[in-house]
Amino acid sequence: MTVATERVEIPLEGGGTMGGYLARPQGDATLPGVIVFMEIFGVNSHIRDVVERVAAEGYVALAPDFFHRTGPGVEYGYDEAGMAAGMKLLNALDADEMIADARAALAWLRGRADTTRKAGAMGFCIGGHMTYLTACETDVDAAASFYGGGIAAPQGMGGKPSTVSRTGKISGKILCLFGEKDALIPQDQVEKIQTALAKAGVDHEVVVYPDADHGFFCDQRATHQKAAAEDAWKRVKALFAETLS
Repeated sequence: MTVATERVEIPLEGGGTMGGYLARPQGDATLPGVIVFMEIFGVNSHIRDVVERVAAEGYVALAPDFFHRTGPGVEYGYDEAGMAAGMKLLNALDADEMIADARAALAWLRGRADTTRKAGAMGFCIGGHMTYLTACETDVDAAASFYGGGIAAPQGMGGKPSTVSRTGKISGKILCLFGEKDALIPQDQVEKIQTALAKAGVDHEVVVYPDADHGFFCDQRATHQKAAAEDAWKRVKALFAETLS
């Protein structure tokens, strides 16, 4: 399916804008929306590719730049320099601001003439965390969190209440995808997330890939794991087909 792409500016409460990358199938159909949350490397070529892949499945897909306060428009590669630069921006994030950005992106996406009220979210690394937080703090219909780091940490970003403690507020369905070899997200943290979701009665699925490491979905990273990535993509497509149509 051919998709059309564009750079957009998303208005923020209190003034200012947040940049974003949008893709949708060509034509005039009214479609569900999907937010794609980036890693610490910005809305780079990998994230733009994911946005376009989501759009090709029949959605209006948007990747917002939630580094707009401290590094608007940055794009980093998957090397040591990119990691160091991205970590500085990661450490400056604040959960309240992240929630505000998620709400702004969701409102803007739903407010378009070419979208329905149905909306999903997905994201990777800190974007996976952002996806889980968005599921807790908005009414997205579905969420797919890929190796979301820090979800089960004692505190949220900026010292705010932990993200896992917000689990009971999730109203949609959530899919959480992890790699068993991921040293950044130990299995005890995955178990805390599983326990919180089950205790809260959230419609959920948690998948741990035995041979996968952090970043397994990204084909630009050394940790790319083809089998896990393909299975995860099938699960995401099934999730959105079930909840957003």
